[in-house]
Amino acid sequence: MQLHEVLKTYFGYDEFRPMQQEAIEEVLAGRDAFVLMPTGGGKSLCYQLPALVLEGLTLVVSPLIALMKDQVDGLQASGIPAGFLNSALSDAEAASMYRQVRNGSIKIIYASPERLSVQSFRDFLRELPISLIAIDEAHCISQWGHDFRPDYRNLKVLRQVAPGAPLIALTATATQRVRTDIVNELALRDPQIFISGFDRPNLNYHIVPVTGAEKERQLIRLVGEYRNASAIVYCFSRADTEKLASKLQMRGIRALPYHAGLDAEVRKKTQDKFIRNEISVVTATIAFGMGIDKPDVRLVAHYDMPKSLEGYYQETGRAGRDGLPSACVLFYSRASIAKHNFFIRKAKDYEERERLTRMLNHMIGFCELQTCRRAYLLQYFGERASAASCRACDICVSPK
Repeated sequence: MQLHEVLKTYFGYDEFRPMQQEAIEEVLAGRDAFVLMPTGGGKSLCYQLPALVLEGLTLVVSPLIALMKDQVDGLQASGIPAGFLNSALSDAEAASMYRQVRNGSIKIIYASPERLSVQSFRDFLRELPISLIAIDEAHCISQWGHDFRPDYRNLKVLRQVAPGAPLIALTATATQRVRTDIVNELALRDPQIFISGFDRPNLNYHIVPVTGAEKERQLIRLVGEYRNASAIVYCFSRADTEKLASKLQMRGIRALPYHAGLDAEVRKKTQDKFIRNEISVVTATIAFGMGIDKPDVRLVAHYDMPKSLEGYYQETGRAGRDGLPSACVLFYSRASIAKHNFFIRKAKDYEERERLTRMLNHMIGFCELQTCRRAYLLQYFGERASAASCRACDICVSPK
């Protein structure tokens, strides 16, 4: 099949988005690539489509169970044989998946970075005809990124596991320093770099200064305004997710909490209900949202300030993936700053504390701006705003 035919047959699109086809052609030619596209920009297609064209297996390293499940569900719904190997599987389910991969009935297999640290799994991979390796959420490999995962540092071993396979690294959030770190740590071989713009013009950014109990009242009122739409509320603590979900339920709003402390089956059911619109609101920690392919989220609210602009950008990126206007509202308080500083002081060494403090200061600066918030975000990621006023953040809509 020609690329456009595969695109239409399996993914339902008539045309590629900017840079997708170029990235796909690069890996099909057997060369490494680095892809930076905003959330909703179509990063996944850059390895999923080549996987269908190439003869062998595509291995995708992915950091979260929720992300793997969402991707695999979408692929299977499109008739693409895909699966995952992670801690959510029972022994019997894992054994079945290993058999399917070994006999060639799986075309795309997702695995966690932690699994790559297991020698028996690496030996298993060496037996397979791996034709492409994709590292999703590649910013996790950088100590300068906002989601540093030590296990990502072990991914260089993939070069020994499948030395002839091209490697494609993908992320939605990376400063220049993080990009350089990704290329070096993954030992990418003269990669072609594909960087799409960071601007999401359909997103409206609003910061709401709050104190004490008024934060909860304002959050409940805000979500009530979106009771007939889909919304995600990000919270600092697991306790807050459960408390807020309960308060919203009492007001007739279909809401459920999501955090890493819940049973895996409970998390799975909550995610499925949200995707199917059986609930309208998920109150969640950052464990929820990575890769959730729900196009019509109209509100992303932050009950507490995130620890970094990278995290904020990625989480707000869950809103408006269908291109329609959507709101990103952050409740800003001195209490949030105090929480972050408390955990920064507990960091293991001076360099780590300095890194976390720098990220937090950028986040505070964003919240306390007197100028366009969109321009500040774009500048942080190395991009220039096209106009002095975005007309879609609280500063530009209601200048002080």
